[in-house]
Parts: sequence; C-alpha cells; structure tokens
Amino acid sequence: MSVRHEPYEPGTFCWAGLAASDPAAAQRFYAELLGWEADVLPGGGPGSYALLRRRGLGVAILYEQMPEARAAGAAPHWTSFISVEDADATAARAGELGGAAVFREPFDVLDAGRVAAIRDPAGAIVSLWQPGARAGAELVDDAGALCWNELATSDVGRAASFYGALLGWEYDTGAGGYVTIKNAGRSNGAMRELSARDRGAPPHWLPWFTVDDVDEIARRAVSAGGNRLTLTSRNRAGRAAVLADPQGAAFAVFEGGTDP
Repeated sequence: MSVRHEPYEPGTFCWAGLAASDPAAAQRFYAELLGWEADVLPGGGPGSYALLRRRGLGVAILYEQMPEARAAGAAPHWTSFISVEDADATAARAGELGGAAVFREPFDVLDAGRVAAIRDPAGAIVSLWQPGARAGAELVDDAGALCWNELATSDVGRAASFYGALLGWEYDTGAGGYVTIKNAGRSNGAMRELSARDRGAPPHWLPWFTVDDVDEIARRAVSAGGNRLTLTSRNRAGRAAVLADPQGAAFAVFEGGTDP
C-alpha cells in the first residue's frame, strides 16, 4: 500500500476523475466493484463533486457531466489528471506548442485546487491539476486505487514530443514500441499506438486501478450492468483488462504490481 504524504512532483499523474451522466448510479456501481465510498463536496464553478475514498483515503473524484458535453453527444468518461505548478500557464503553453488546444479553461474547485483540460495534437484529452488544499489521490498502488495511466494514440512520436515539451517528460521505449513515461526519475505511465483492441476509439488516456483478481472484478462489473471491453492480457508485470461501467466510461483494472 502506498499512502501519499508528500505533494506530487509537477508532471506526475495525481488523480483520476469520472464525468458521469448519473453520479448517484456511478457511486453505487464503484462502491460494489472497488469498495469506494463517496463524500459529496461543494465544487465551486462546476458544481458539487464526490471525493471517492477507500478505507477513508481519497482515490479519485466523480462529478456530473457538464450539460454542454451531454448536448454535444460526449459519453461519460474517465479523465487522467496531471499535477502542475500553474494550471493557467501550462494550459496556455499547450496552446502555443502547435496542434493542441485548451479544451476547458482553468477554474477553481473552491480551495481544493485549480483545474484545466487540454486536447493534445492527436485529440486525447487530459486534465491539469494545480493543487490547493488537495494534492491529489491519497492512496495509490493498492487494491481499489490508481496505479497507472496509459495513452493510446495515433502518433506516439508526436505525443511524446508534445508532452515532453509541455511537462518535461522523458521516455524509455520497450519491446513492441511500448513507451514508458519518466517524470522526476520515476515511471509515470505509458504511451502506445492505437490497436485493434481499441475498437476504433479515438486517441485517449485511460486510468488503471489495482485489483486483487482481474477476472473476478470483470465478472462483477458485467453482472452489475457494465461491459468487458478486452480479454485479460498478460505481461511480466501482471494481468490487465479494460472494462466499462454501465454509463459507458472505460477504465482498466490491473492485478500483479504497481508498474503494468
């Protein structure tokens, strides 16, 4: 188990956030699946949000999908959050790098932090979190907690160049072209090319959560109205599968360690 006591280094993934069309239903689903409890808090500009906890420690956040997003036909989705020193400056810099854009202008979540969302040159959306009272997830790399973030993209080289310039990331490329992100000397997620297993999905970031048994969690997710989007895959680090909740938001579950 890893309980966070120190702030996240800038450039480190610090949260996963779920935009749900029915937050109450999402709370019930993930409570049964991953043992999360929801603490509903005022959110300032975007309205209330729920801090999702496991054993009393924050693991993720949940909020109602914006009306504009629903009107545009956007499906409920998970978003990866990256810690930054200045959300406004980082979002502005993203827009200057070419091919990227600010997807949602920065706003304050009361005293918890300041958030912005950007769209990278291939179209994947990620959020920037400037910590205030909340640095991010308090529990990581444990059952029911965030352990990894993976970008599936149409152009790994361009994505690596963009995020390297924006956040200072460095990279290790392994067998099959799987690119591990390094931030402040530590593994921080990965990038890979879109493949057949993505079923035509656009470029996207996907949060991974540690579980004790991938297949049992997948069975329970399907029984509760969700979907299993991939069969269990295996590598030297462990076993993983991609699931979707009943509202269609995709996420991955991982069994076996902290670095898939």
